[in-house]
Formats: sequence, C-alpha cells, structure tokens
Amino acid sequence: MKLGYLANLAVKSAWNRRGTLSLVAFSIALSTALLLGVERARTQIKDSFVQTISGTDLVVGARGGDIQLILYAIFHLGSAANNMEWSSAKAIAARPDVAWTIPISLGDSHKGYPVVATNTDFFERYGFRGDRRLSFAAGKPFDDLFDAVAGAEAAKRLNYKLGDKIVLSHGESQTGLAEHGDKPFTIAGVLAPTGTTLDRSLYISLEAMEALHIDWRGGAPIRGFNVSPDQARKFNLEPKNITAALVGLKKRAGVFALQREINAWKSESLIGVMPGVALEKIWRMSGALEKALLLISAMVTITGLAGLIAAILAGLNERRRELAVLRSAGASAFDIVALLSCEAILLTLVGIICGVAALTALIAIAGPALANGYGVALYLSAPSLTEWTLIGLIAIAGFIAGLIPAAKAYRVSLSDGLLIAT
Repeated sequence: MKLGYLANLAVKSAWNRRGTLSLVAFSIALSTALLLGVERARTQIKDSFVQTISGTDLVVGARGGDIQLILYAIFHLGSAANNMEWSSAKAIAARPDVAWTIPISLGDSHKGYPVVATNTDFFERYGFRGDRRLSFAAGKPFDDLFDAVAGAEAAKRLNYKLGDKIVLSHGESQTGLAEHGDKPFTIAGVLAPTGTTLDRSLYISLEAMEALHIDWRGGAPIRGFNVSPDQARKFNLEPKNITAALVGLKKRAGVFALQREINAWKSESLIGVMPGVALEKIWRMSGALEKALLLISAMVTITGLAGLIAAILAGLNERRRELAVLRSAGASAFDIVALLSCEAILLTLVGIICGVAALTALIAIAGPALANGYGVALYLSAPSLTEWTLIGLIAIAGFIAGLIPAAKAYRVSLSDGLLIAT
C-alpha cells in the first residue's frame, strides 16, 4: 500500500477510537509539556541567575572567597567579614581604564528585607539579563537625604506606595533589632520588577547610611547622644568604608590586568571577582537538582509512552478482524506494521503539538505573574536546540513504542483473524 493511503487509513481508524486515543494523546501532551517545561525553566532560571548582574566587569571587596563576595554583594546573603576603605574605592574609580563604579554598603534591613546604600549611578549603570537597565514603576531615585527606593517585591509585600514613611533597622535579621526610629525615610520610588534579587531590597544613599549611624558606636546607639535628621544634614556624610564596589571598564579586554592589580592592592587586602565566572560556579553547585528534575520529567514521558503502547495493544484483539480483512484485501504484513506504526507516530505528534501549545499558553499567561509574585523569570522564546532535541527524541520514542504492538500484529495470522466470530 502507498504511504499516503496508509496514513489516511490510520487517521480514520484512530478517529473511530478517538475516545480512548484522546486520553493517550493527552497523556503524551502532558508529558511533553512537563519535560519541555522543566528544560525551559532550568535554562531560563539559570540565565536569569547568571545574568542577575551584567555589564559589570568586576566586583571588588575585602579579601575573602569569590563566592562569598558575590553572595553578599549581589544577592545580599550573609555578611562581609570586613569592609573596603572608601579611599580605595575612589582610587579605583579614578583609574583611566575604569568607566564607572557603583559603591555598595550593607548592614541594615527593613522587616526582613536588606537595605542597600549606594548612589544614583546604581539606577543608571546596573545591568541585568544582557543589556536591560533598571526602571521605575513609580517615583524616582532618592533625592533627599532620607529618601528610599523600594524593590518591586518588597513594595508589593509590604504594601508601600510613594510618600509612605518607613523606619529602618540596624542589622540584618528579622527580629530583635534596634530601630533607627529617630530618622524615618520616605518612599520616593518603586522599581519595576526585574525577576532578580533587586526586587527584594530597599535602597538609600551612602550619605543616608552614614547619617543613620552618626550617633551609633559598636552596633548600638550612643547613650545620651542623639542627632536629629536636621542636624545630621550638617555633618560630613562621606563614607569611611563600604561593603563592595561594582566596576565597569572602558575596554573589557583589560579586566584581567585590573583584577591582578586589585588582588595585589597595597593599601589593603582586596579581591576582584568577575561576576559571570563566580555565578557560573555557584550554579554548578546545584547541578544535582537539575539532573533530578530532568530525570523526573523523563520518567513521566516514559509513562506517557507506555500508555500509548498499552492502548494500542489493548485494541489489537478488537481489531484482529479488521487487520485480517486488510490482509485478505492484499495488504502485506509490512503494511500492517506500517499502519500501526503510523497510528503511533500520529498520536505522538498530536500529543507533542498539544503539549508545546499548552506550555506556550501557560508561560504567556503565568509568566508575568511568576515574575512579579515570586521573582521567577519565565518568558516566551523560540525552542532551543536542546528543546528541539527533546521533541525529536519523544517522536522517535513514540515511533519505537508503536513497533511493539505492530510486531504483535505481524504475528497474528490471517486465518486466526478470519475465524473471529462476528
């Protein structure tokens, strides 16, 4: 029989059993959506993680581990064993090969969210996910000494809007902290969602961080000495030290030379870390979790294909007469094998198409909500090479699965089929 005729016959035969086979197609679609969804989530979450910061050539801080520096300077996890001197940060910024620097100072918090002290260059220079820059959902960068900018998630969870007054706490834990109650801040801006750790922080100026601690020593307020907000404005609020500095070069080719100079800095012990390299190292530490997710998805896909085999095998006894009639009409044993294999591949393709469509719709609908609510960045994109490979493997597996019932049908004799009672 011609291939086109067999395909048409397979479609009609499947349509006559559409109730049962639709469940099989649904199972394959669900398996496909899960497998591709895990791969898409793994890839895009990794990209989002690795590109939490982009366009920054070096992160500079006090000598320590490279991963530790990235964790507290970029993700605001943990704390620095030591700070770097402000004079070193200014010396690095003044170098002819340096285009810009962004100072970062940490140590305070607000209701469990870290407070990041920086300057307005942060809102102009900080890059993430390639060439994306920060933008404001409302308001503007801090202008007054006691202005604050809230990340998207922090503002949403704490229900903050422009003009709200907030009080910062000394330290980074959520309970038992001394508050800077005498120096309240005003929400001047709210950042647009980024799907990164930036959404879970609040931002103030470096001068504001100094103003908060004018009347503090050793992590506690000085007894009998209190500086009001108005009085604080009259002090010299240039910082003495900072937690870290983000550095952008005029020519990225010079990053290794600058890194060597920073690592051999004479006035204090510093370390310069290329963020992309450190982030890749951190991500590789979660490789076992990635493999576990892919293994679970693969097992679900195998289960769906097993359902395909079971459905076709279960229908063989009902179709023995149909197959025998085809044999008596001139169909060869190869034609019978081709017919059942064609049905299997058609079911698999329908399941794959429905699975891809379902995953696309789910990302389009739920992607923005996941980014805004949970900081998980999933977005629509063309299938990657890995995803095309997975689709191809599912199609091949569907074809191979169809050969199992086809081989059984091949062994059913013509006379056995004709003797079945009508």
